[in-house]
Amino acid sequence: MSCKDNHADTRAVPGSRRARMGQFGRLAGGLAGGIVAEGARRLAEGKRPRLDELLLTPGNVARVADRLSHLRGAAMKLGQMVSMDAGDVLPPELSQIMARLRENAHSMPPKQLEAVLAQDWGSGWRRQFKYFNPRPLAAASIGQVHRAITRDGRDLAIKVQYPGVRESIDADVDNVATLLRVSNLLPDQLDIAPLLAEAKQQLHEEADYQREAMQLRAYGTLLEGEGYYLVPGFHEDLTTTNVLAMDFVPGRSIETLEDQPQHVRDAMMQRLIALVLRELFDFGLMQTDPNFANYRVSEDGERLVLLDFGAARTVSPHVAQNYRALLQAGLAEDHDAIAEAAIAAGFLSQHAADAHRPHLDRIIATIVAELAKPGPFDFGDRAFVQTIREEGMAIAQDRAAWHLPPAEILFVQRKISGTALLAARLKAKVDVRAMVEEKLGSLPA
Repeated sequence: MSCKDNHADTRAVPGSRRARMGQFGRLAGGLAGGIVAEGARRLAEGKRPRLDELLLTPGNVARVADRLSHLRGAAMKLGQMVSMDAGDVLPPELSQIMARLRENAHSMPPKQLEAVLAQDWGSGWRRQFKYFNPRPLAAASIGQVHRAITRDGRDLAIKVQYPGVRESIDADVDNVATLLRVSNLLPDQLDIAPLLAEAKQQLHEEADYQREAMQLRAYGTLLEGEGYYLVPGFHEDLTTTNVLAMDFVPGRSIETLEDQPQHVRDAMMQRLIALVLRELFDFGLMQTDPNFANYRVSEDGERLVLLDFGAARTVSPHVAQNYRALLQAGLAEDHDAIAEAAIAAGFLSQHAADAHRPHLDRIIATIVAELAKPGPFDFGDRAFVQTIREEGMAIAQDRAAWHLPPAEILFVQRKISGTALLAARLKAKVDVRAMVEEKLGSLPA
């Protein structure tokens, strides 16, 4: 959940389908106007503009970020997934604009909040509380969080879902997909229907706070008694499909560790990476949303506070085995086995591997060389990313090589890649190779 520690600006969430369609219409109109203006400017300079270049201008990306932050819901969630980019795919200035979707979500006006809570708790809901702060602690894509103290003394974080979010998921995903199609950013031959179906399913799951409560309880059980992780307790009597009541856990944003000594940053990232390995190979359950705001640091600075389990989903043995084969090939520095494992897992197509093997070999060689360096892996040193990006873009010039991995792999990889981005943000140094060797060595043959 995207945290906002300052007082949030309120902006009513468009709840009806017609209102949300109107917002998408205004977004499309604004983008079209931006494209025309930028195209005219480039033609006047004697340049021949490409449509994707005209679309991905700072002005147009700012329009997208602002409109999606107003819509919230599935539209904003999809935008947040794009905003996790650290300048490795999008130009840095565009990544910074999209970061607004993580940092500047609007909250509901008090009247709209009151209506949502009255619908789920009844008109006399305030009588249950000694204190309920109408200003949210956090505002995000699907809901916002409030601090409250009950009459019996429980200190709670209350997550309240925005009205109309659940009902608008399918239409929002389809509308975002249409924008991608008409912008010509996706090739016609790329079948995104399976991914869209999975995205809709996951977003419907995230919008079910009863389901999230079950996942919250599951993680609490899995990590019970472990000193380095803290999962909030769940309060069933105040939880509904649209409202989730949890213990309030004081702490600070994990990004505040940027100013801490190296060993502090390294230790916290080691705990998070260890957790990801356990999710993948031990738990068979993974929280697949790596938004930085889903992690906080406890007041004592020792524990990793885990928040927002709406995107928790099972990891099938098949997917875990694919990752195991890929990691084993990487540890053995067997380039051919790495390529074969990547194809078997669905990360790339056979066509891409056959038609662009030199580019693929250079990508594999770069990654293997980085991971083979002695000592901790320096996530802050991203010089090698440029090589991977250049070789990947060379492959991407061939639109026939474009390929969507299976949705389950994509969600797991989203968590792994997001964890790496957080480590890069903190400039952490972690001996990932040793951690992987230890984990794989502990698994049954």
